[in-house]
This record gives sequence, C-alpha cells and structure tokens, in this order.
Amino acid sequence: MTKRIRAKHKIDRRLGENIWGRPKSPINRRESRPGQHGERRRQKLSDYGQQLRAKQKLKGYYGNLTERQFHRIYTEAARAKGSTSEHVIGLLERRLDALVYRAKFVPTVFAARQFVSHGHVKVNGRRVTIPSFRCRIGDLVEVTEKARQLALVLEAIKSPERDVPEYVETDHNKMTAKLVRIPALADVPYPVHMEPNLVVEFYSR
Repeated sequence: MTKRIRAKHKIDRRLGENIWGRPKSPINRRESRPGQHGERRRQKLSDYGQQLRAKQKLKGYYGNLTERQFHRIYTEAARAKGSTSEHVIGLLERRLDALVYRAKFVPTVFAARQFVSHGHVKVNGRRVTIPSFRCRIGDLVEVTEKARQLALVLEAIKSPERDVPEYVETDHNKMTAKLVRIPALADVPYPVHMEPNLVVEFYSR
C-alpha cells in the first residue's frame, strides 16, 4: 500500500493545481502553497524544476507512487520501441488500481489501491491483492460479490464527478471492467495538463 502519511490534498496545494479535479481540493478555496510562506510569489522554474514538477504531478496523480516504482516504469518504457512518454502513460494506466479507478468502482486513486489490497477485486476469476498488478487487453476485472454493496462502491458508480474513458469497457450491473486498448496520452482524462515528456527528460539527464 502507498506510504501516504500526510493529507493527500497537500499535493494539490504544493503544486498549485487540482490534479484529481475533485471539488474537495483545497486549491478550490486557497490557491497559495501550504505553510506560512505560501503567499509569496512563485519563482520561475528552471528546466530541471519543470521536469521535477512534472514528475511529482504524475507520481502524485497515481496515488503518490514511490520513486522506485516510478523509475521502474520509466526504465521499462525506455526499453520499448516508440515514444517513451506514451509508453509511460500506457504502463501507468495498465495498473490494476488505475483500472479500478477508471471503471468508477471507487471515488479516488487512493481508495482504489486500498480496495485492491483488501481483496475486493478479481482478475479473470482470481483474486488479486497487488495494486501494481499489470492488466492486459481483454482481462476481466470484477468486484467480488461481498464488496458490491459497499457504500463506497455504490456512491462512486452514481457520482457524476467523472466519466469512464473509452478505452475501458465497464458493466456496472455486473460490476465488471475490461481494458479495451492501451491508451495514448490524449485518451486519458487527466483534469490537468500532464507532461510525461518532461518526466522522460528528467530521468534521461
């Protein structure tokens, strides 16, 4: 599970953006950074600062992944043919917790990670408790019978806060989801502008 000790929405205020697009984000009420010096004018970032910020934003969006996890994803993406930045996004979206979140079975990425860790999800009929489990195209992801009536799940499905993207096929009556295809950056419904190309530059320095 993620080592999320501090309030997760502090990421929003530190970066100055509502990275999950949630109405509860403190950035909606106060745009300054946390702390007594938050009101100071933001200095223009260097190239390195922009790359670091892009990495922090992408890491934070997917539940504040550890540096080891995130660097491993970059390394694998760099080995593949084609655009490394597109491969990074594809690998992140193939995570089981990300797919559970995209299917609207839970309200947040953090809830998705906990949901999977607690054994509420099956992949192709087998219970999987590893949030970073990598789904393949056509894998059937389903919520267990016991978890289908949880208030968390029922509220998430009915929430108008976000929609299920086209690359995920979802049946909320059967509580199942499938990854139809590997999404490109333009397909992913990020509430804010993500720059995986800067993440690639950060690691390839």
